Amino acid sequence: MSVDHYYTLGRSGLRVSRLALGTMTFGTEWGWGSEEKAARAIFDRYLDAGGNFLDTADAYTGGTSETLLGKFVREAGVRDRVVLTTKFTFNGGQGTRPDPNAGGNHRKNIMRAVEGSLKRLGTDYIDLYLMHAWDRITPPEEVMRSFDDLVRAGKVRYVGFSDVPAWYAARAQTLAELRGWEPLAALQLEYSLVERNIEREFTTLAQQLGMGIMVWSPLASGLLSGKYRPGKGGVGGEGRLQQLKDNANPAFQKFTEANWRIVGALQEVSAQVGRSMAQVALNWAAHRPGIASLIVGASKLEQLEDNLKALDFRLPAELAARLEEASRPQRQFPYFFFEPELQGMISGGATIGDKPDGYYTPVRVSGAGAGVQ
Repeated sequence: MSVDHYYTLGRSGLRVSRLALGTMTFGTEWGWGSEEKAARAIFDRYLDAGGNFLDTADAYTGGTSETLLGKFVREAGVRDRVVLTTKFTFNGGQGTRPDPNAGGNHRKNIMRAVEGSLKRLGTDYIDLYLMHAWDRITPPEEVMRSFDDLVRAGKVRYVGFSDVPAWYAARAQTLAELRGWEPLAALQLEYSLVERNIEREFTTLAQQLGMGIMVWSPLASGLLSGKYRPGKGGVGGEGRLQQLKDNANPAFQKFTEANWRIVGALQEVSAQVGRSMAQVALNWAAHRPGIASLIVGASKLEQLEDNLKALDFRLPAELAARLEEASRPQRQFPYFFFEPELQGMISGGATIGDKPDGYYTPVRVSGAGAGVQ
């Protein structure tokens, strides 16, 4: 497997790379990231390797990420070749008074946001348009009907969700199927050796309802690359997690005892297979159920070069199992009811197999993610 091997996204016919290029690092407005020249070098190298899946959002670096990415795509003349993904939800209002309707997932903001993204990206259409986060207010009917209108208008090709409850995504997909609206092709969610909670519901949801999971932060914002080390005087190493360790966003609070134990196990496995820690962490995540693509971000070209080699080997089963055991999430209610011990009480101790391959959906060649092989 390599970056220039393409797989269908969910149940759609859209073919994407198993490693997507995340461009949240394009721009320095947030105090970290890459200036234009360095960002262009990363973009060019990804395309040279055969990658075609590009991810951004209207909120990244205050819009600079979209602007730079659109410029690079246009100058490289690759608009038809690449799959361009962007997202909306976060408030884009400006001025002295707050504008409550300049953010959220309601129809007014969706239509405002898509026009802004199209302008910054310098394109007539967006290949994959994602709702960035659940706003706890807008009903899925409103979002999915608005998505369908954008697809019918030719401004968007495919749609998906990021950072939502499983029940919300399930209801939205069911409504789309019932009413003949454009279905969700993708779910974009955090997943890594130190963040495995999507395994409780989302991986099965994606496989059953035809959504490919796009993983964000598969290296846990650099924690799994080995750049940070705990010590008596605090954590050593420089990077985004150091700069944002006091940030209120839980996604950046990775310096915990439990995570250091996982990092230690990863370091040992990495040494045994002769690969970098980042490559092993990405390889492990790429071969988990329901995963369609991993979003890799880099602020330096050498980081991307290392990540691009993450798919050209297979972890030995015993080492993959070691990582799985070291990072296994704690049991939680009601999910322990669905584990073999208690399920045996339902079957009376008889051996009950799963459905055979292809029971739910036809098996297709060169597929990845939900419902395909």
